[in-house]
Amino acid sequence: MPDRGGGPTGPRISVGRPSRRVRTLLMTLGVLAVLAMAFIMFAGFWTDWLWYRSVKYSSVFTTTLWTKIGLFLVFGLLMALAIGVNIWLAHRLRPPLSAMSLEQQSLDRYRMSVAPFKKWVLLAVTALVGLIAGASASGQWRTWLMYVNGVPFGTKDPQFQLDVAFYAFDLPFYRFLLGFGFAATVLSLIAAALTHYLYGGLRITSPGARATGAATGHLSVLLGIFVSLKAVAYWLDRYGLAVKSSDFKAAENWTGLRYVDANAYLPAKTILFCIAVICAVLFFATLWRRTWQLPVIGFGLMVLSAILIGGLYPAIVQKFQVQPNEQAKEAPFIQKNIDATRDAYDIDKAQMEDYSGQATTTDDAKLRAAANTAASYRVMDPNVVSPAFQQLQQRRNYYQFPKTLDVDRYKGEDGKEQDTIIGLRELNIQGLPKRNWINDHFTYTHGYGAIAARGTTTGKNPTGSPDFTESGLPSTGEFGEYEQRIYYGEKTEQYSIVGGPQKELDYEEDGEKTTSYKGDSGVSLSNTFNRAAYAVSFSEPQILYSGAIGEGSRILYNRTPKERVEAVAPWLTIDGDAYPAVVDGRIQWIVDAYTTTNGYPYASRTTLGDTTADSLTTNQRAVVAQQNQVNYIRNSVKATVDAYDGKVKLYEWDTKDPVLKTWRKAFPGTVEARSKIPQSLMDHLRYPQDLFKVQRELLTRYHVEDPAQFYSGSDAWQVPADPTTKESGSVPPYYLSMKMPGQDQQAFSLTTTFTPRGRPNLGAFMAVNADAASKDYGTMRLLRVTSTVKGPGQVQSELNGNDDVAEFVRNLKGTDSDIDYGNLLTVPLEGGFLYIEPVYTRGGNQNYPLLRKVAASFGSKIVFENNLGDALNAVFGVDGDTDPTPDPSEPPGDTTKPPATGTEALKKAIADAQKAYEDGETALKEQDWPAYGKAQDALQEALERAAKAQPTGGSEGEKADAPEQDGADPAQKPDEGDAAKKPEGEAAKPEDSGGDQGT
Repeated sequence: MPDRGGGPTGPRISVGRPSRRVRTLLMTLGVLAVLAMAFIMFAGFWTDWLWYRSVKYSSVFTTTLWTKIGLFLVFGLLMALAIGVNIWLAHRLRPPLSAMSLEQQSLDRYRMSVAPFKKWVLLAVTALVGLIAGASASGQWRTWLMYVNGVPFGTKDPQFQLDVAFYAFDLPFYRFLLGFGFAATVLSLIAAALTHYLYGGLRITSPGARATGAATGHLSVLLGIFVSLKAVAYWLDRYGLAVKSSDFKAAENWTGLRYVDANAYLPAKTILFCIAVICAVLFFATLWRRTWQLPVIGFGLMVLSAILIGGLYPAIVQKFQVQPNEQAKEAPFIQKNIDATRDAYDIDKAQMEDYSGQATTTDDAKLRAAANTAASYRVMDPNVVSPAFQQLQQRRNYYQFPKTLDVDRYKGEDGKEQDTIIGLRELNIQGLPKRNWINDHFTYTHGYGAIAARGTTTGKNPTGSPDFTESGLPSTGEFGEYEQRIYYGEKTEQYSIVGGPQKELDYEEDGEKTTSYKGDSGVSLSNTFNRAAYAVSFSEPQILYSGAIGEGSRILYNRTPKERVEAVAPWLTIDGDAYPAVVDGRIQWIVDAYTTTNGYPYASRTTLGDTTADSLTTNQRAVVAQQNQVNYIRNSVKATVDAYDGKVKLYEWDTKDPVLKTWRKAFPGTVEARSKIPQSLMDHLRYPQDLFKVQRELLTRYHVEDPAQFYSGSDAWQVPADPTTKESGSVPPYYLSMKMPGQDQQAFSLTTTFTPRGRPNLGAFMAVNADAASKDYGTMRLLRVTSTVKGPGQVQSELNGNDDVAEFVRNLKGTDSDIDYGNLLTVPLEGGFLYIEPVYTRGGNQNYPLLRKVAASFGSKIVFENNLGDALNAVFGVDGDTDPTPDPSEPPGDTTKPPATGTEALKKAIADAQKAYEDGETALKEQDWPAYGKAQDALQEALERAAKAQPTGGSEGEKADAPEQDGADPAQKPDEGDAAKKPEGEAAKPEDSGGDQGT
């Protein structure tokens, strides 16, 4: 027995033990590293599964996942099999060892070094190529699902008489298969050639035969397969001409066959197909002839034919047949393009009518009366007044409103629908008083309340501010009781953890209120595994060990409406403007979604991201993120996202859309039938802006249906630039309740203007019925202007040069204020066009816009007045009997009872005014804006009673009892500065003191 304390064996034992420990430790660390990497990879998959299960759309996740896995396995194995079989076959067909040339002797050491590992090398090469091919194929899951679930369009293309579904669903998959076949053949050819060269089947510098018979046969078969695929490509190219884009001066992004395609390229493709088939047969024949002479000749003939027949001949036809009489030659093909484009973009039913643009009557009183009911003139511009919402209704720095508010319809106190400006008070994480992980993700978790104002009137506190119908914190008003907490919104991009031990701040008003989330949204973090998965996915280790997470904790993420709808329906294209609505006691985000394809034959293509851009999308509104070109679009789905629990619902909208039917087959149960839309939601659905912008862009050319006129471009239009803003871009479409010619009642509409291409005058006016509850929803009417009428840019230029405007601007100088021009509304009126534009001021201490003036233009006359009623009176030269948009906030009063007069009434009014003034000062110090507003209303009312009650020649003592106002406008907040005051030296007018600027 060896001496363990010393001797020759002792040191070996003492060294061996730590060596085994090190190896064990290294192996353990290696296993842990592999497990950690596997868990990191698995965490993303697991959290995605948990999220889809939480929103009850797990079928979307599983269908997409299994489709991707299936494509990965099938095409990965096919590619690996193709490469592996050809390498194996080349190895089997290697020549026997014989006296080797110098070239082969130099390769001998490579063969010898590879020989022991050739099986592993083969497996590694095939596996790598298979993985790459499989990953590429899995990205074609949409193409596969559309192919296997395709539904006929019921419309055939005019050239080949095939259903449009062939081009939209089948042809893309055939092209994918063809591309995969080319890739597999080329890679197999390269792999086989290298193997033959390595084992002597091919020789480059050696004397004698360059290739063995076996190598010649093998490579010839592969070349024959390649040429066969080229023949298939020529045949598919024939159909591809129907969806091919080309440069054509008649239209940008022209799609479909032209004269040269039908008369030169189409027969050329057929001839080349036949030549390729013959060439392929010659390559296959080398299995017996063992020579490449004929195949090489055939291949050269095919290349030469491609140059002469496929390139030179069409160029000759275009030069000598088409160009001398292009309009006549192209006319039938232009007609096909016009018909297909109008159908693909759903503009074929647009009703075009001539409209003089000149008033049909000279009776000013009749015009003034007609103006009262022609439209609900929206003097509150949602693109301008957001800062007023922010200033008056934000309440806390950690709340915010969107820069561009939304327009919807709500019933007022009189039960009638009115255009309403609405925005949600969402959470602004950047405005927190203190930023840390707990505050960011546990304490401040949600916004609170919807704020709404009438679109056609203004408030009086201060004068020119929005006339709120829903305001305060919590919000109160015409919406009644509803769930006001906003956990899901356009600005809510960070994750929140709710429902656990940590309380959330609900809101701060008369003390801090806390809450704990009661919804079933989000993913539970009650178990450690889920917490670890999210800690890895979000790179936030505190999720794993934080004591603020416990029983009942749930994590909310993917919180914007756009993100949620895109996730549950990845086959939809989402509109850039989700908008909120209060429906059945809940705030619902309404999201318009589109089905698209770029495979509609003959329909010209457009790029959604470019077409939907306007002067507001630069930095205010998200635009459609789709940059791929499409040539078919339908608003096929209306989606809702609950602002409290994030529940997503998809409703079928276009019941005839074959693309939607295809996706519903692929993802059954995800889209509910149109009949399931509740009426309360239907009342708030509207025609989507992005679809309208795409359609109006196409209509700049495709309103013309005559091929000759289309070719000449003599009647082409353009969407004018927005003249009311410094931002570049086209004028945005406007939602407006208005009457089109021949209509008896106003309809909620989406409107736009056109100008002739290259000219500033008005070319056309378009409106679409945007009220989804109306039987005329989607009816599109185009008024083509037949006389010279000022366009929007010209009206704005005249307004800028108006003497009253110039004086108004001069008076603002020195007050540190600036002008904001609101939406320039265009309204058809008695054969002419009435332009209405609200004008706001902001600056100084008043850092939000207040409506100060309204401009109007009709015919050659333009006016600039204090309010809408005065503007209409001035532009028509007569006073209207009624205001076009009476202020619903004005109490009707008892018109039969004369106001109280006399000393007692005067003293009572003065006392009430004094009390209201003191209440207002107190509210101002506490920054209690609702209380301040009520106090200002009471002050205004008391002063009016005092003015009416004061006897003629009243005593100085009675006058002295009036409360001291320090010269301030009683309807103006004291901290609004000079921007809201009358310019120096200008006499005060009655309408400048408490008058409603919107009526």
